[in-house]
Amino acid sequence: MEFSKILVTLLVLQVLFPSHVTMQAASANSNLFREYIGAEFKNVKFTDVPVNPNVEFHFILSFAIDYDTSSSPSPTNGKFSVFWDTDNLSPSEVSAIKSSHSNVKVALSLGGDSVGSSSAFFSPSSVDSWVSNAVSSLTSIINQYNLDGIDIDYEHFQADPNTFAECIGRLISTLKKNGVISFASIAPFADDQVQSHYLALWGSYSQLIDYVNFQFYAYAQGTTVSQFLDYFNTQSSKYNGGKVLVSFISDGSGGLSPENGFFTACSNLKSQNKLNGIFVWSADDSKANGFKYEEQSQALLATSR
Repeated sequence: MEFSKILVTLLVLQVLFPSHVTMQAASANSNLFREYIGAEFKNVKFTDVPVNPNVEFHFILSFAIDYDTSSSPSPTNGKFSVFWDTDNLSPSEVSAIKSSHSNVKVALSLGGDSVGSSSAFFSPSSVDSWVSNAVSSLTSIINQYNLDGIDIDYEHFQADPNTFAECIGRLISTLKKNGVISFASIAPFADDQVQSHYLALWGSYSQLIDYVNFQFYAYAQGTTVSQFLDYFNTQSSKYNGGKVLVSFISDGSGGLSPENGFFTACSNLKSQNKLNGIFVWSADDSKANGFKYEEQSQALLATSR
């Protein structure tokens, strides 16, 4: 009799509190949409971009770079300056878009491909001095603009992977510990040097990294749906345990484009509970096509998970 009662109790508990694995699998899909903005100075505004109220929406200002703002910029060892379109994407504009949409957060991205007409290098003098300068300069910018997070998008390096890992890992750790940011992401792509640096960071500090904005559009133009899904699975295994987001580039210059099956691939991943979110490079280019693929992306993410 007692055994029967215990069995019934266990069955009730199992219904009320399904196993951790089952709950994890059921909630793997996300409604996160992210969009880079401001790098190309095409007069795009936050208010130009459609925001679906049923997604979590992150604008990512591009870029803050630790270079000076002279006509021939040079590295400043972690002292960051703003290099995005501040005429259209000012602190007051950030406050306005966040006030208008409770689901919008705004981050800034560090580094990027170039500064002026040259490559933007990660070039620290030492770990300690770079981290100290970066924490100070970024805290000032983040507070001035009322930002929520950072994204790491260095693509060229004058430092070894371990130095990169320590600098960026300690930066994210300090900003989070100080309550300056609530999330952090990284933006690697399939290049041996790039991957060696980001995987070193991931190996030491993955617990601090909330999203992996993997640049799937850096693969060849004309990527097929099946190739894209293979790439996604490969990178998900490299960044094991991370929320790897899928992505496309607005100008169609690389990867799997929306016209050629990007949303088919997204639906496939969603059916497998693997759609961790979508990000776009970039609002500057999407302005020319009326942001139709931003709307389609958010509609897909907003439907029942």
